[in-house]
Amino acid sequence: GAEALSAGDGPGAEEEFLRQLPRLLEELHCPDRALCGGDCATALREPGAGRRLLRFLCTELQAARLLRLHHQLDATPAVPPSHGEGAEEGAGMVQELILILQALGLLRPSLGTLASRLLWELHAKVSELLPSLPSGSLQPLLSYPLDAPRWEALESLCQSLGSQYCCRRSLLLKRLDLTISAFHWSDRAEAQGEAMKAVLIPIRETMTPESDVSIAHILAARADLSRLVPATSKTARRGTICAINKVLMGNVPDRGGRPNELEAPMPSWQSRRENGGGWKAGRHCWGDKKKRKKK
Repeated sequence: GAEALSAGDGPGAEEEFLRQLPRLLEELHCPDRALCGGDCATALREPGAGRRLLRFLCTELQAARLLRLHHQLDATPAVPPSHGEGAEEGAGMVQELILILQALGLLRPSLGTLASRLLWELHAKVSELLPSLPSGSLQPLLSYPLDAPRWEALESLCQSLGSQYCCRRSLLLKRLDLTISAFHWSDRAEAQGEAMKAVLIPIRETMTPESDVSIAHILAARADLSRLVPATSKTARRGTICAINKVLMGNVPDRGGRPNELEAPMPSWQSRRENGGGWKAGRHCWGDKKKRKKK
């Protein structure tokens, strides 16, 4: 928690209070940057500054009292009782909690454990493991504070990227549907059509154009996420290598499409016709000779 002020009642109590106040506001994460500055006495002389300080301290006091009251009245079990087989594992929140306990090496809590007690144990375990990590680990990717305009800009950027990726995912899913439908055109697919649908339909139903990435993922991202790993590196290829990579393609037919390698048609010579009527020998006749390719 934040450090308590100890200004005293002497003649220098006001100066000591003003000296300790910026540090207290910084520990409480006060959003008012003017009050958190070095010269707090000058900032408090501004019109309305004292009212802003009093409002912030009152809201912090109210929040502290509510948290204390909630802690006393919190009787919510960390693991809810099951109502039938598989009911407990079916809850998404319980699943996430079980994964956290497994990752930290903690035992599964007994039935009726208070949520506040469990969260305190998780916090203590994480605080115990943090010093054992290498220096610089778990550094947030977003390292500077966000004010109201930056929050709005981040929300707008998130929505814009979400709509763009939704369009791209829709295109890829449409291509996937067309590819799957092409597999059903073969004669063999007539006998295996139902088996193919039984395998593909459950997988396809989980693929939606909408992305589940939100601002919460940005805040939870760590600095190591910004490192770019080449797709052809040994580490990346361990997860993408498969047997089809060893299949070599044979010779493919030449489809042409290179007009710069073709010669222009040459004229052919024909003799004078009997009823030429003034036609001269050696008249040009275009287009009769086939195009020749370069050797």
